[in-house]
Amino acid sequence: MDAIRIAIVDDQLLFRQSIAVLIEHQPEFLLAMEAADGIDCLLQLQNMTTLPHIALVDMEMPGMDGMELNDELQKKYPSIKVIVLSVHNKERLVARMIQAGACGYLFKNCDKKELIAAIQSVYTSGFYITPAVLKAIQSGGTKRISGFKNFSSIQIDLSKREIEILRLICSELNAAEIAARLFISARTVDGHRNNLLQKTGCHNTAGLVLFAVKNNIFEVSY
Repeated sequence: MDAIRIAIVDDQLLFRQSIAVLIEHQPEFLLAMEAADGIDCLLQLQNMTTLPHIALVDMEMPGMDGMELNDELQKKYPSIKVIVLSVHNKERLVARMIQAGACGYLFKNCDKKELIAAIQSVYTSGFYITPAVLKAIQSGGTKRISGFKNFSSIQIDLSKREIEILRLICSELNAAEIAARLFISARTVDGHRNNLLQKTGCHNTAGLVLFAVKNNIFEVSY
């Protein structure tokens, strides 16, 4: 497997350097970029022939913050998967970032193992949402979050197969694993996943997980 190319975008120099050291000591990771804010990140990306797979993005930065950078990356570099690093655990902020296309959300007090697990999970399965983040989301009860179709009360017509596949996605199974379990092709799984994205209005797999949790399709165990 090729090394997972990682960009770090954070205005706190000491924190950024600490994460860089951690990445450089992981043989399966490759440090592709360090940037002090969103503007710096976008400028560097313009001159890169090989893009990062994953961007670790701080929420609060001068010039262009994490929310604005995530929006720009979704538009200009959609192949780059964003993992948000933040001190904030407000349910609406967490949900908003996932809704906007981020693939993961980590609190900055996470440990080394969790960060490594998050990077690996986002690279292989497309999302990583910690139990703490899901708990923050669930604590919002049935409050509607704008942007999702019928988010707080399912009136979307999901088939039994789509619900089954959605639950398996939430269990961090990839398309091949789901296909093997259900005795269907991986292509069929991808088709169902695309239908789920279209029906729910989600941007990515992380959004589908958020949708499933908020609508009690998937129960999180702590």
